Amino acid sequence: MYTTAIIPAFNEEQTIENVIETVKRVDRVNKIIVVSDGSTDRTAEIARACGVDVIELQENVGKGGAIKAGVNECSSEVLLFLDADLIGLKEQHILDLLCPVVENQADMTVGIFKNGRMVTDLAQKVTPYLSGQRAIRKSVVDRIPNIDITRYGVEVALTKYIKKFSIRVKEVTLADMTHVTKEEKLGLLRGVHARLKMYWDIVKILGNYNVKKQIK
Repeated sequence: MYTTAIIPAFNEEQTIENVIETVKRVDRVNKIIVVSDGSTDRTAEIARACGVDVIELQENVGKGGAIKAGVNECSSEVLLFLDADLIGLKEQHILDLLCPVVENQADMTVGIFKNGRMVTDLAQKVTPYLSGQRAIRKSVVDRIPNIDITRYGVEVALTKYIKKFSIRVKEVTLADMTHVTKEEKLGLLRGVHARLKMYWDIVKILGNYNVKKQIK
């Protein structure tokens, strides 16, 4: 199956290169698309230098919109979603996410951090449906309504949809992996503010996102 990795990124110049270079070493990934979501740093420049496709959005539209922009530019049967701020990403993590979908054991996988750092391990143990590390059939993503307006509630929208329509899901352990927290990126005050905005997006999707009608 042809697979495309889509990496939404907002001001991730410190980590984006390592993420891209790791994905490039995985033969089962045929194409990589980085979506720079209104970044004001060197994220897009670094991604281009790595030799991957780059979509540069002029305004920050949120993770849902960035993912949708990437999905619109590919026709792969299987999509791999990865955050751009990952630390400790290995080729085996990517294969563990992809293989169950490629081999028709699941329609989507969800990666859960383990033995990375306590703060990120605990967050994903409590709320695994917020993980941004996933492989999924494009046919499933194409049926999810209005994914572009979900902003940082995109993972919740995916979870609500797959539960509603009994889509096969497998959780995958991502050992020794973590990510940079918002507080580390932005400082304490700005980081907390950004985190509260993210939680508000999630709350809105939990309450208002409608998956009653499946789009054919």
